[in-house]
Amino acid sequence: MLITVACLLVPLATVSAWALNDIADTDTYVATMEPLASDTAVKEDVADAVTEAIMTYVSRTGRSGGSSGDRGPLHGGVETFVNDAVRSFTGTKAFRAAWNAANRATHDAVVRELRGGHGDEVGFDLAPISAHIKQQLLDDSVPFAEHIPVEHTDVTLLGPKDLAVSRKGFRMLQVMGLWLPVAAVGCAVGGVAAAVRRRRAVLATALGVALGAAVLLGTIAVGRGLALGDLPPDVSRAAAGAVYDALTRSLRVTAWSIAGGAAGVAAVAFFLTRRGSPRS
Repeated sequence: MLITVACLLVPLATVSAWALNDIADTDTYVATMEPLASDTAVKEDVADAVTEAIMTYVSRTGRSGGSSGDRGPLHGGVETFVNDAVRSFTGTKAFRAAWNAANRATHDAVVRELRGGHGDEVGFDLAPISAHIKQQLLDDSVPFAEHIPVEHTDVTLLGPKDLAVSRKGFRMLQVMGLWLPVAAVGCAVGGVAAAVRRRRAVLATALGVALGAAVLLGTIAVGRGLALGDLPPDVSRAAAGAVYDALTRSLRVTAWSIAGGAAGVAAVAFFLTRRGSPRS
């Protein structure tokens, strides 16, 4: 019974430890997201989002050659110029610094809301990136650049429903994140110690743990498909896939490590069982 419980706890314990140590920690999260600053799909998605935010302001204020809210005759040219400037910026070291700053600010906001905030939504803060773009446009003497706002959050990450569910899950992980791994190990050790045939108990435990890790890997893969399949049409699947893969990378590595280690223990236990006495 204890061995069965231990095997069932393995996927849950792995996920809770990952969420608590990797996702909830700001420094780890920023380090996880940092390589995405070089991902082509992510850079294109950020460039489009920043361009849209700037051009929304330009259209609203009529600074592209038309009245407020209308697309003036110069709107298309201005949009192309802005988009080119943003895309050029995404290839610089300054963009990587701005990307890290934006992710740090966003993560701080998300964690603050999950730990007891009362907001309706949380978004990816484009201000650090927009600030650099604004300065670049100012350097190029673009007339409307000095009026571009940079104190805003443009891309919604968690809406009201997502926040309500996430707050409950986060609080649960805070409680279980430490104890689930301990409980899993304790049940496994207790089950083996209480077994009459300990070698076979070790074999069963190792196989169960490997199976639990395999189920977790399958769940991550299925979750990726579901997450990308539920995206709005204006969201880049390639960029979202890159983010999902980055966030779950350490979880997948841990699951593979557990599966490999457990399979190795199972092989040794099987060999010793075959060589041992009938009571082993």
